[in-house]
Amino acid sequence: MPKSLFWSRTDTAGAEHVSFDDRQGLTARGTVLAADPVPYTCRYQLTTGPDWATTRLEVEAEGAGWSRSVRLERAGDGWRVRTGEEGDLDAALRAAGHPPAGLPGTDDPDRLADALDVDLGGSPLFNTLPVRRLGLARGPADQPRRLTVAWVLVPSLVVVPAEQVYSSLGPARVRFASDTFTADLDVDPEGFVVRYPGLAERAAPR
Repeated sequence: MPKSLFWSRTDTAGAEHVSFDDRQGLTARGTVLAADPVPYTCRYQLTTGPDWATTRLEVEAEGAGWSRSVRLERAGDGWRVRTGEEGDLDAALRAAGHPPAGLPGTDDPDRLADALDVDLGGSPLFNTLPVRRLGLARGPADQPRRLTVAWVLVPSLVVVPAEQVYSSLGPARVRFASDTFTADLDVDPEGFVVRYPGLAERAAPR
């Protein structure tokens, strides 16, 4: 992996580090640490095709007394989803005053059929997938692009289809919207997030 990036979370105590190769699509291995809703470590491995459409994502999340995993693979006939679970995340969430998480994965992978991208909750890396696939980082201001993603909630690893909208605001600026949420992202020339208001900021290399 010839490159790496590091973000500090601004919404909670936490950080993300990813090592990656983006010469022919994206191959990446990353680790996310966060304190909310319960302290957890999340590790992922991501692979896309040369067109930056996701072909595979493996995620493992763990905390005190629990661990979960999910694997998403996109084939010609749709997405395949496999999950694993040990311990009791719901007990940890209840102890912290949060509602139960539900089971990891999805009971109906066909609901993900329209998704070309995945989105791992709390990770600014995954915004790069549609930005690169749609060529939004370097282009002029453009019409909004509406798409469906396979959204992996963290730390539950529940997978749901989500509608998201990306709009180029000109070079190095991309607007992201989902439901009532909107954020204007600062990105570098390669489409990687530099600043995600309310979520994360990238650390400059020394």
